[in-house]
Amino acid sequence: MMKNLTEEECEETNCGKPDCYETYWWYFLCSSLGVFISGIVVIALVQVIAQCIANRQEQAADGNRNVKGVMVADPKTATSEESMNWGTEVKDWAAGLISAQTTIGKVLVVAYFLMSMGSYFFYLVDSYKPVEWCFDLKEDRLFQTDLAFNIFFLLYFILRFVANQEKLWCWVSIASIVDFFTIPPIFVSIVLGRTWIGLRFLRALRLMQLSEVLQFLRVLKTSNAIKVTNMLTVFLTVMLTAAGVIHLVENSGDPWENFSNTQDLSYFTCLYVVVVTMSTVGYGDIYAQTTCGRCFMTFFIFGGLAIFASYTPEIIEIISSRNIYGGVYTKEGGKKHIVVCGHITYDSVSNFLKDFLHKDREDVNVEIVIFHTVEPDLELQALFKRYFTQLEFFKGSVLNSLDLDRIKLAEADACIILCDKYCTDSDAEDAANIMRVISIKNCCARIRVIVQLMQYHNKAYLLNIPSWNWQQGDDVICVAELKLGFIAQSCLAPGFSTIMANLFAMRSNSEGSNDLWQTDYLNGCGNEMYTEYLSRSFTGMTFPEVTRLCFDKLKLLLIAVETNVDSETSTIAINPGPHVKIQDQTLGFFIADSALEVKRAFYYCRSCHGDIREVAQIKQCSCDNANKRRRNTYHRRIFSRASIRTPVKGLKYTNQSEVGESIPLEENGNSSVLHETGPYDSRMGRRKNRRGNIFKVTAVI
Repeated sequence: MMKNLTEEECEETNCGKPDCYETYWWYFLCSSLGVFISGIVVIALVQVIAQCIANRQEQAADGNRNVKGVMVADPKTATSEESMNWGTEVKDWAAGLISAQTTIGKVLVVAYFLMSMGSYFFYLVDSYKPVEWCFDLKEDRLFQTDLAFNIFFLLYFILRFVANQEKLWCWVSIASIVDFFTIPPIFVSIVLGRTWIGLRFLRALRLMQLSEVLQFLRVLKTSNAIKVTNMLTVFLTVMLTAAGVIHLVENSGDPWENFSNTQDLSYFTCLYVVVVTMSTVGYGDIYAQTTCGRCFMTFFIFGGLAIFASYTPEIIEIISSRNIYGGVYTKEGGKKHIVVCGHITYDSVSNFLKDFLHKDREDVNVEIVIFHTVEPDLELQALFKRYFTQLEFFKGSVLNSLDLDRIKLAEADACIILCDKYCTDSDAEDAANIMRVISIKNCCARIRVIVQLMQYHNKAYLLNIPSWNWQQGDDVICVAELKLGFIAQSCLAPGFSTIMANLFAMRSNSEGSNDLWQTDYLNGCGNEMYTEYLSRSFTGMTFPEVTRLCFDKLKLLLIAVETNVDSETSTIAINPGPHVKIQDQTLGFFIADSALEVKRAFYYCRSCHGDIREVAQIKQCSCDNANKRRRNTYHRRIFSRASIRTPVKGLKYTNQSEVGESIPLEENGNSSVLHETGPYDSRMGRRKNRRGNIFKVTAVI
């Protein structure tokens, strides 16, 4: 036998045995083989005996039938049934613990995996020691920890064996073989007072369970991620296990050579040899010298090629199915984002971006996430490249909660659902968008949803959604209602549709013309409606005085004001008379060219800006009369389809169930004041949102 320890090394262990430098590897190996083979024999005998007993009970049951065919109760049969029920309950209990369907089961599976990796780490530490060495159980903390792990492995094996229906197949499975060649040797080590590094590297096979553990922890969610993880763990497990075999046989030597042809190789050196061999590079600087090592490397080369060839189709499939739009949205700090989904085409997206990101708006620190079920075509890709700093595209389904989590829907400010305005079946288009609203609300009930519908009567279905809330900003834009409303109001007021279309669309007045009327018309088309809080310098002044000052001094057109904005009694007064005086925190409605111009009404100071004639010089000042209150609103176009700002308060919303009702108006000379007298919705149990209906408001205007 090979002398694995020198006498000096043997004396350092203080074991007191003169033969401690002799190897006893067969004890460890025979303990594993004995348990494995004896288990197979016992299981086979038990199954044969159980089958014989079952056949005899079946024959006895046939003999106990009387002439009329009535079964006579047999006490032995009843006892057998009770024992079977007891055994079934034990199996179900054990299966529930290791099935990973319960919390305890998941904890056990994860703990088993982590302890297996811990045991493999202990093997790496011991790989720098001789193949066999003596130890002191009371002093070796590493061995004590490994012993505790193996006791847990033994208990887990018992649970797995009890829960399995096919006992024989469970006994010869890879997981059981790993336990047979790692658990018994550690108990033999306690008896002999020495240990053998042996086949402990087989614990690396538990790496193949990594994909399952990551799925329990919800780290792996896509099929491609699971496939890649499985493939990588298989390759890594094969290399680590093969390196363990090379390390064992090269450091031990051949038995028929009396273990004299050993080669001192570390485990990581053996891993290097395996990687070089498996990659078919073969530098030849390090090679196997033992016959066992050379035989193993021969089979390993063919096995490695077979494994790589078997995974080649899967690698090609993963590469070909790679989706560049299937990632996860990463939200930048301090930056908001909205989600746009529904009918995503070049025309719909370009019109939306042209309006939402118009230069006349205040700086929009919002990122747009386009979400669709198919990948964008070349036109959309070119459009996305032009807006790549403010837009991202993701492929997925709104009906899939996992896809909604990828785009961080719960953290979005709003979700806009576009419709196909040129569809042939408008009801089907509306049904698809309503289903999208239901899926979005089920995923995140508090998110604001703005949806486009084709037909007016389909708006009533949204009220049946429990989380649909007009007061929180949920809104629906009906295309047919807009078209028919424009036509009807144009009959009463010629030119109404033109002025409203100009207010709807974001345009700039940069287009030049030689004719004066065209220049004036284009300048008017470039105006939109914005809101802004009035400065404290206007407090106490009447509405006509403020309107004249804004027009002459600030070059702004003020058409309405809203008082008590943050209270439940807010009202909107459209072109009121001198009886309406401006109060603190009054919101004004302006028609202006851009949001930057409307800021003048907020920054205006009578003391500092009284003598200024150039409107560009009206900026925020630092005097005591300046408006120090923090602006709690953003400039917004209240009649914009793309607007996602705070809804306009003070206006009553009417739906199909309220046909024939009108907004109560209080006539005061040439003024019209809209009061908050919205009806109570018995289905929703709360006052409806005071969101403006464009036709009612413009009719008053």
